[in-house]
Amino acid sequence: MTIPDFTKFEKAIGIEFKNKELLKQAFTHRSYLNEHRNTELVHNERLEFLGDAVLELIVTEYLYGKFLDQTEGDLTSYRSALVKAETLSEEALKIGMNDYLLLSKGEAKDTGRARQIILANTIEALIGAIFLDQGYEGAKYFISKYIFHLIDAIVENKTWIDAKSKFQEMAQENEGTTPLYKTTKEEGPDHDKKFTIAVYIGKELIAEGDGKSKQEAEQMAANKALEAKGW
Repeated sequence: MTIPDFTKFEKAIGIEFKNKELLKQAFTHRSYLNEHRNTELVHNERLEFLGDAVLELIVTEYLYGKFLDQTEGDLTSYRSALVKAETLSEEALKIGMNDYLLLSKGEAKDTGRARQIILANTIEALIGAIFLDQGYEGAKYFISKYIFHLIDAIVENKTWIDAKSKFQEMAQENEGTTPLYKTTKEEGPDHDKKFTIAVYIGKELIAEGDGKSKQEAEQMAANKALEAKGW
């Protein structure tokens, strides 16, 4: 796989990196290095770790100032909806990040949920790279340009409402029972876990969801279960 020209991407997002290696690193998935062992590139997992924290801080600061009358619980739910994998991956696609991913041949073929998670991780890694290269204000510029505006639709459409709580409420109301969640799969190294969790009503499997944490996987399962039951 030829390393893409990141100059076009820098122009697209309006940020010119001082350290171009940081930008390349942000797009480098671990699987790419497995097939290109002689490359000097470094995978993006440390940048993702940093970017996740930077994103959460900047989003928290923004929500705190924007929603002056909301409770801590509501603000936490808003933040979770804004920084979840589905939201971030959609925005990553819109700004063309998919065209610059450095992946193994196997990962490059996957266009489903696995690619969604890779894109979400990559945008977090990019935020980490921007933070190191451009400082807090540079990271804030990027996040304010591409992430902040998404909150209006999240609040308007009430997609911030905790799906697990809603599914439990509806299950008790309609079925007279509490849903049961079971971990059906756990894969990947400790630093990059992926969980699959199934949700049942009684003995009936309603839906499965996956995520980087058990909490995220449960929320995904609950979302799919709400759709499956038409609730």
